Amino acid sequence: MSNRKDDHIHSALKQDHPNNDFDSVRLLSNSVGSVNVKDVDIQVHMFERTFLTPIYINAMSGGSELSKEVNEKLSVVASHFGFPMATGSLSAAIKNDTWKESFQIIQKNMENGFKIANIGLSRSKEDAKKAVEILNADALQIHLNVAQEITMPEGDREFKHWNARISEIINYIDVPVIVKEVGFGMTRETVELLSSLGVTYIDVSGKGGTNFISVENDRRVNRLKTFENYGISTVESLLDNQNQKVTLFASGGIRDAFDVVKALSLGATMVGMSGYFLKLVMQHSIEEVLVIIQTLIDDVKGMMAVLNVENIQDLKHVQKIYHGTVLEFINQRKK
Repeated sequence: MSNRKDDHIHSALKQDHPNNDFDSVRLLSNSVGSVNVKDVDIQVHMFERTFLTPIYINAMSGGSELSKEVNEKLSVVASHFGFPMATGSLSAAIKNDTWKESFQIIQKNMENGFKIANIGLSRSKEDAKKAVEILNADALQIHLNVAQEITMPEGDREFKHWNARISEIINYIDVPVIVKEVGFGMTRETVELLSSLGVTYIDVSGKGGTNFISVENDRRVNRLKTFENYGISTVESLLDNQNQKVTLFASGGIRDAFDVVKALSLGATMVGMSGYFLKLVMQHSIEEVLVIIQTLIDDVKGMMAVLNVENIQDLKHVQKIYHGTVLEFINQRKK
């Protein structure tokens, strides 16, 4: 019998997203340069830490031998660049000590790094605390995955307790809590609800990257094909949540340096990548991966210089043009 966590990795590796809503965002061009690349500052100050870049490795895996291998490679990368790293759901390790090591390998490689434990809302506040302890985590990420659970043959079917559970966990544990989607985006109504529950860090994680309905469909007898188009994109989520009084993270469909720049320009404080990093560590040696990621970081700085901005705050003021379904979304969501 195959391991569900391994199924997820294999399905995610098969997915390809050459086009998404980031292609419908254009940053207006600038021809007269005034910024030196060496002066571009992409540091982020948050959680009483200073991160060298706004990039983080987002939730992916854990709870199998293959995912232990993936987490080992990812944590080496995270340690090298000072990226925060979120694990996949620690539910497997909470239920079965056998799988603790597939997560704790991250702690071993990231002793001084910023580690983010991950759980779902089927777990209790005590489980949330245990997840943080297993990883010796600096923050907790709660994933919201109703659409995935409904598609999953053995998924949860009870969600009524979610609002209360979110508040309970925030009040019970003593590390910052980030609430994230798993790839179907967040409307402003969702973000406002989360904010009212005490959430201050939100990863909108929109459609456009790894599709967990598609991942679970690979495990079903009857594929819910049209349901795979459910959700709103990362771009739409960021546009819908301008001027919110929370810290927004962006993930879902970030393919390269220009997508990172666009996400930051649209209001994200940090930008998460999952599928991008998974494919890198599964298809290249660690030495090659380090070179590719250094180029990614250099390209982010270079593109910011092209746009005549020296820091992430200034990037948010770059003028943008939208087209296609993104423009339709903006027009229909006007208050």
